[in-house]
Amino acid sequence: MTELLKPSITRRHVLQAAAVGAVGISPALRAVVYAQGSDAPEKKEVKIGFIPLTDCASVVMASVLGFDKKHGVTIVPTKEASWAGVRDKLVSGELDFAHSLYGLIYGVHAGTAGPKKDMAVLMTLNNNGQAITLSKKLADKGAVDGPSLAKLMKTDKREYTFAQTFPTGTHAMWLYYWMAANGINPWKDAKVITVPPPQMVANMRVGNMDGFCVGEPWNHRAIIDGIGVTAITTQDIWKDHPEKVLGSTAEFVKKNPNTARAVTAAILEAGKWIDASLSNKAKMAETIADKSYVNTSVDAINQRILGRYQNGMGKTWDDPNYMKFSGDGAVNFPYLSDGMWFLTQHKRWGLIKDHVDYLAMAKQVNHIDIYKQAASAAKVSVPKDVMRSSKMMDGVVWDGKDPAKYADSFKVKA
Repeated sequence: MTELLKPSITRRHVLQAAAVGAVGISPALRAVVYAQGSDAPEKKEVKIGFIPLTDCASVVMASVLGFDKKHGVTIVPTKEASWAGVRDKLVSGELDFAHSLYGLIYGVHAGTAGPKKDMAVLMTLNNNGQAITLSKKLADKGAVDGPSLAKLMKTDKREYTFAQTFPTGTHAMWLYYWMAANGINPWKDAKVITVPPPQMVANMRVGNMDGFCVGEPWNHRAIIDGIGVTAITTQDIWKDHPEKVLGSTAEFVKKNPNTARAVTAAILEAGKWIDASLSNKAKMAETIADKSYVNTSVDAINQRILGRYQNGMGKTWDDPNYMKFSGDGAVNFPYLSDGMWFLTQHKRWGLIKDHVDYLAMAKQVNHIDIYKQAASAAKVSVPKDVMRSSKMMDGVVWDGKDPAKYADSFKVKA
């Protein structure tokens, strides 16, 4: 009998069993669909695009562990090659949702990132966990952080090339903010190119760029491969910054509000599961390292998700502000001020020509009503305020109160 059962026990079953044990869901309860009757998901099977990055984990694990089924939907994770591809497939409807850059969703909504279409942010998938990598060649010349890079660029004059992952995306904004805070104008003093995340390391290896900003595991991969060093983590630019979001079109969410709620709830539960224990993080790293997802070695993922950092030059440290997927809801709440911040930076860098109604646009894009419903279903607490205050690396505080003044206040801009 035991031998007959063996073939049917898959890795997916084992992980699902682990998830059930971790969150205390009984098999009977798991079989009950959360949304019934008029609240049932309008679309039962949904395609969610993702880019091979560590922070796609909650989307992948929601599917692998069966949190999606608990909420009455089936998530089909769809691996994409570039953020431009994610944008195009969201806009065309080929994808229902996507693990997406915050600034990509806002760029499409504002018409500054290609085709203009009303978009939706349903939740923040994670905080922190990105970095800026400089080439080993630069490090050998003494450029290992912002000040030393600025010094080298002044004394060793040539064209310096840096890469981000999408023109209006988070990595572009972290790179620009960091360069500007160190007196480097990214639009005047350097050449900035767009490279898909999985191609960053290969491009640096052949000398196509001097530095890049990208999500993990590609910064740590550059260190493992001996071709790059970590100049700064993005959590040192903005502690607990918003990173990827669950994005969709406003049209899809309007037609399928119950589906949107169910998918959000499932991913919220997956995020809670990831952050619940070290063993869960280890299982997550093993799962997403597979070629179906991130396609890298487990050791490229499993250190920095625990806050164990090294810079590639002998320095190691434990960072409490590593990539977080839950924080019992504080990580995942789609703060209006977070969305507004990206718009202020788009204005700063000339991606938006004129000031927009920052708050009104954030209210259009960030679907806080659906998030609150999903958080209730997933038993996740919700912050009291839709705005939050944050201090950046240069000491400047962002609180969303006067976005136009804030956007115009920077000395270094386009």
